Amino acid sequence: MVGRALTSVFWGVLADRYGRKLIILIGTFSVVIFNILFGLSTSFWMAIVTRFLLGCFNSLLGTIRAYAAEICKDEYRALALSVVSTSRGIGLIIGPAIGGFFAQPAEKYPTLFGKSSIFGRFPYFLPCLLISLYALGVFICCWWLPETLHTHGDMEEKKPDSSDMEVSSGVSDGIGGVTEDEEHRSSSKASLWKNWPLMSTIIVYCVFSLQEIAYNEVFSLWAVSDKKYGGLSFSSQDVGEVLAISGFGLLLFQLLLYTPMEKILGPVTITRLSSAISIPLLASYPYIAMLSGSILHIVLNIASVLRNALSVSVVTGIFILINNAVPQHQRAAANGISMTAMSISKAFGPAGAGALFSWAQKRQAASFLPGDQMVFFVLNLIQLLGLVLTFKPFLAQPCE
Repeated sequence: MVGRALTSVFWGVLADRYGRKLIILIGTFSVVIFNILFGLSTSFWMAIVTRFLLGCFNSLLGTIRAYAAEICKDEYRALALSVVSTSRGIGLIIGPAIGGFFAQPAEKYPTLFGKSSIFGRFPYFLPCLLISLYALGVFICCWWLPETLHTHGDMEEKKPDSSDMEVSSGVSDGIGGVTEDEEHRSSSKASLWKNWPLMSTIIVYCVFSLQEIAYNEVFSLWAVSDKKYGGLSFSSQDVGEVLAISGFGLLLFQLLLYTPMEKILGPVTITRLSSAISIPLLASYPYIAMLSGSILHIVLNIASVLRNALSVSVVTGIFILINNAVPQHQRAAANGISMTAMSISKAFGPAGAGALFSWAQKRQAASFLPGDQMVFFVLNLIQLLGLVLTFKPFLAQPCE
């Protein structure tokens, strides 16, 4: 996340200047290289460095959000961005599931993987290798992607240059005496940062992103912790099964239900409604831990599918608002700014959530919100803050 925060705006500006396809290819190939190196890490610092470099070179999410908004007609834009957030959400679910099933293969599948093999010496290499091979196939397929930059009617027919940072409602050629390239470049760069509909949406995005990554961190810790501490006593494979089921349910929800709901309610209402429903759902998690057997698995899977569907619905609505806040020639830069801000907030999420969970484990006998109840209470406070920020006067929308 730190690496992504440092370079997302840079990659966004390059995508606005040289096209979406090139940046998508660079980002996809970086997954192939740095994910393999991560799996072959021989020290903690090698693992940190490879993840940092992956973040520096991976500009996929912001660029693809701009690409998805342009590849379809306006009436299908919500579906396109829904597919993006669905694929991202499935990645966040299936990725840990792959880790749960294929990490430490020499211990889990000794008949297939010997302890002296590369998978025995590097116990986390197999899931990294599988993901890199998948990314390599995606990289090859991306060669056939059509370029979308400067191909729509709402964009002026001109070569991209430094003036492409101009907001359509801000500075125009020949108006206000702005004729020098340096003045134009300065004014147009500032205009993105002064675009309050964009900036207010990005702030909301940061709050929900912090809550999302904190939940993802807490869920796995909570699921594998012992029952006597309020956990579920799950194995890593049990967690992988729950996450895989959640991914499938998320796919069905986003492809079949989100688009018609968005057409009826709009992205802002969808975001508010999804956030509001998530609060009582999260509050029920400590009580789910009191169940056992097949009832526990059924209820947890239903809650996990619903929670992830609501979370991705929130993010999809924000994606739509971000892309609607700027013209086409600024979309990649705007999404780059949102990625930078989101990455900064997410950089604090795992450590903060881990520290919160560890502290909560030590207060099992507390009179106020004992144990894991405090964890989900804090997650709900962040969720509530994000919900409040979706209302006026804070959240602004571009004038029609």
